[in-house]
Amino acid sequence: MTRQPTHPGEILKEDVFPALKLKPSKAAEALQISRQYMSDILNCHKPLTPFLCLKVGKLAGNGPELWMNMQSKYNLWEAQQNRENQKILAGVPTLKDLESTLKG
Repeated sequence: MTRQPTHPGEILKEDVFPALKLKPSKAAEALQISRQYMSDILNCHKPLTPFLCLKVGKLAGNGPELWMNMQSKYNLWEAQQNRENQKILAGVPTLKDLESTLKG
């Protein structure tokens, strides 16, 4: 994957809340989170937790899977782009590498 996936907070901010005519403060109240945490999500600084995906899915009427999948794709992309992670991954053998060392 070469393009960064969209953070679910951006979708909430740009598409979902306007379509539902929800202000972020009212959405935070409905989702039982602080306005600061909602702001952090909408500004792509915090993730949607699995439980929050359940809440957002219920509020938006489209289920938690969409939100969980979106957050997972975003998290995975971020992890793959991290240089330190790339260095560590370079040292992890493949199953084929392990099989050849076990035979020898």
